[in-house]
Amino acid sequence: MKRLFILCLFLVFAFQNEGIGQVNKAKHVILIGFDGLGSYAIPKATMPNLKKLMESGSHTLEARTVLPSSSAVNWASMLMGAGPTAHGFTEWGSKTPEIPPYEITKYGLFPSIFSVIRDQKPTAKTAAIYTWDGIGYLIEKDAIDLVYNGETEELNIAKAIEVIQEGETTFMFLHLSEPDGVGHNIGHDTPEYYKELEAVDIKIGKLVAAVAAAGLADETIIMLSSDHGGVEKGHGGKSLEEIYIPWVISGPGVKVNHEINDLIMTYDTGATIAWILGLDMPKSWRGKPVEDSFQSF
Repeated sequence: MKRLFILCLFLVFAFQNEGIGQVNKAKHVILIGFDGLGSYAIPKATMPNLKKLMESGSHTLEARTVLPSSSAVNWASMLMGAGPTAHGFTEWGSKTPEIPPYEITKYGLFPSIFSVIRDQKPTAKTAAIYTWDGIGYLIEKDAIDLVYNGETEELNIAKAIEVIQEGETTFMFLHLSEPDGVGHNIGHDTPEYYKELEAVDIKIGKLVAAVAAAGLADETIIMLSSDHGGVEKGHGGKSLEEIYIPWVISGPGVKVNHEINDLIMTYDTGATIAWILGLDMPKSWRGKPVEDSFQSF
């Protein structure tokens, strides 16, 4: 009986370690954020690269923004692992916290995934590449190795591919401003919006292909999400078209062709990245890792 008990403990331990090993195979995490990409549009859109990424990993089209369903407050929440009343950014174009943050790191803002990586893995390289200037107010620049604000999406994609090819960056966040521009200027759920989504999909294909061409597919987790959706020419409200955003993850250790049924809030993204990289989350974070997306843990 004693031997059977010891054997069971050994098997449990071995199973747990197998799951940990799968996650630890990920040496690189890439988070791609598309501004204004509403979940409502994806089933109707011609986006073969995105849908292939969804099939190769885990996904949900019912992840939720925080309120208001606007840009700065949600990009901050995604990277900072907590909601606006914790990190302080509460509006579309917040440049400084409107609410005093619960805590401030030595880098001058509420703790984000960038400072968590820098403090716990000081030799790990990170990158933030973004199109919208507003991202610059939300990131702890002194905690990031490469900060690049290109004037066009093409420049930012080229820089992201350059980072991928170097193969040295542990975490990269890439922000791209479309399809938000089309959503504001012409409207969500319009033929023009869906045409722009075809261009978005080409960008996804280029980034995934760059990872494969660099020989990093077996050790890179790709995540994709958005800050909000939209209705007509706006967003910021409480409709499902505005608050439902895609959440996609693919790479080593991730379940294949799996639809996630758990509730995901946008601040769970930062928590999931920290978990993948084996980092301790700040006590002030409220996000939790989306463990259901992984094969075992």
